[in-house]
Amino acid sequence: MKKLLLILPFLAFSLISQGQDDLLNMIDSGPKNPEPVKATFKTTRIVNGHSIEQMAAKHLDFRINHRFGLINSGADQFFGLDYARVRLGLEYGITDKLMVGIGRNNVGKKAFDYFAQYKLLSQTNTNSMPMTVSLLATMATNIIGDPGYNNFTDKTTYCFQALLARKFSESVSLQLTPSIIHRNLTESKEFKNDIFSLGVGGRIKITRRTSFNFEYFQLFNPNQVSSDKLRNNLSLGFDIETGGHVFQLFMTNSYGMIEKDFVAAANSDWGKGDISYGFNISRTFSFKN
Repeated sequence: MKKLLLILPFLAFSLISQGQDDLLNMIDSGPKNPEPVKATFKTTRIVNGHSIEQMAAKHLDFRINHRFGLINSGADQFFGLDYARVRLGLEYGITDKLMVGIGRNNVGKKAFDYFAQYKLLSQTNTNSMPMTVSLLATMATNIIGDPGYNNFTDKTTYCFQALLARKFSESVSLQLTPSIIHRNLTESKEFKNDIFSLGVGGRIKITRRTSFNFEYFQLFNPNQVSSDKLRNNLSLGFDIETGGHVFQLFMTNSYGMIEKDFVAAANSDWGKGDISYGFNISRTFSFKN
């Protein structure tokens, strides 16, 4: 497992160095007027986490996120396929730079989640702006509360992220995601309310309609926020684009589909075979005249 985590960054950055040459060639032969770089990722998620992609103005994305149980749960659980967790979500582009969304999932204590994402800067094809920068704020409220803690405030968690991404070529994109998650309620007073992490995710294009995606979130203070042995979230998968749909098929060590779960509560270990199948389905609708 540790070898895999060491190999991934070297693989990504070797592809990036090659991709930079490809992009420079494209810039030299392309238009000289700055234009935003498009399709850094295929959809608004890399795997679990948000990408810098957003819905265009007056476009709606209907999302279905699905996670199965652990592969190593055995044949009696059909290797995890008997167990299902689902999130349904809607994401809407108010403008080309501002997107909002809402979702509902049945993981753990179940939750409604809400978010707003604003694109601050856009990478240009002339390299005058070398990356795309978006700001993300999310809020999630558990439906089931802990005994004695059932008010809205106690059941609510917040997450704030900066999404920093660069498309190095038509084949390679990379994103860094520094994050802070704030929980109004912790399991005991000895634990801190804030959880800090850094995510890294990427896309490597395979064909015109498919790509390999990876995503990893490194926790910086796991022992200070929970009595559980928290794990860093790692996900590997593929995107498949079919017209107005994007299918994402992957394996991950988290059942969660929102930040408070897949970043701050992942406790499955890839090294022990604690891996789940999962998929996301995205369908976009336009409300423009």
